[in-house]
Amino acid sequence: MLHDPPKTTTPDRRIESGRLQTGALIIIAFAVVLFLLVQARFILISLATAIILFSLTSDVINFIARQRIGPLRIPNAVASVAAMLLIALALLMLTSVLLAQINTVLVTTLSYTERAPSAIASMFSWLGDDSEAAIFNAVRSIDASSYLRTAASQASGITQATVLVILFVGFLFAERIWFTTKLENFFDDHQQAVRVGKIIQSIIHRVNYYLLVKTVISLITGGMVYLLARAFQLELATSLGIITFVLNFIPNIGSILATGLIALVTHVQFGDANTTLLVFLIAAGIQFLNGNVIDPMLMGRALRLSSFGIILSLAFWGAVWGVPGMFLSVPIMVMLLVVCSHVPGLRPFAILLSREGLPDTEQMLNETAERDLFKKPPKP
Repeated sequence: MLHDPPKTTTPDRRIESGRLQTGALIIIAFAVVLFLLVQARFILISLATAIILFSLTSDVINFIARQRIGPLRIPNAVASVAAMLLIALALLMLTSVLLAQINTVLVTTLSYTERAPSAIASMFSWLGDDSEAAIFNAVRSIDASSYLRTAASQASGITQATVLVILFVGFLFAERIWFTTKLENFFDDHQQAVRVGKIIQSIIHRVNYYLLVKTVISLITGGMVYLLARAFQLELATSLGIITFVLNFIPNIGSILATGLIALVTHVQFGDANTTLLVFLIAAGIQFLNGNVIDPMLMGRALRLSSFGIILSLAFWGAVWGVPGMFLSVPIMVMLLVVCSHVPGLRPFAILLSREGLPDTEQMLNETAERDLFKKPPKP
């Protein structure tokens, strides 16, 4: 017949069937990976943190190994042990400080539970008496003690995670000397192994630089918030400074939470709208100055990540791993950007992840491999 539809040939059917099977397998694989990410979150978060800390120490080891004691150079093994001890000591100290501050915040919050509903409701008095009364009843109905008990139980897991991270880092150090050999044997191609090694070095350098700059900026911001809280005689001045330092590692959202927290503490303690507004404006100014002026100036083109991509990464890893996932979202995104930049089939994703649509080039890969975090050639 003249109007009969064209018949589909057997090869076309096979191609279409193959595409459907491939799509179905991709969806199933993504669902399985997502399930495993959620179910093994504690171990995977600890492992990801350990890998980041281990990569950070690779530059530190090179720096220590370059130092001399008179005519003698520090052996690489001694530098590795020193770096491992520094990591363990820093993690244990940070854990003890965080637990102490969490305990202080929980105790102080319990003393604020009586005043908090009226103080929070008064912030919305401009909406009218009915709205203020509704907010007061809503806040008063919240069982703060149960939330505090849950927070205390979750805080106890920080010590377990710290010990697990230290163990992971220790075993990674034990495997460090064989990494190059394993890479050569895995690819069975010297040039490919060298290229992959450069990609790994680029990831390490970018993540390390991000962590270094972010730590400096967070320390400055936390210190300024502490001085602000002390100037207004807030009871939680030290805790607010430390919490601000920690929250600043969460991109975008962390600074907003820290600013809102210090304003809330001020209002609950004093109950004065003018004082609360003044503290809020000063804290917001500190966050804006450090986050939008100093931070980009120091970061330069080191990250070159899409702002929208950072938000998506933050939302995804926050949904999968919770608060720890928010802290790890940017390092994971940096890793994806570098890998996608140097894999031809994944380069379109690198264009989407980069800020200006300009992913890394081969020249940038070689330049990164020639230096470490301290801008000196690594030890041969």
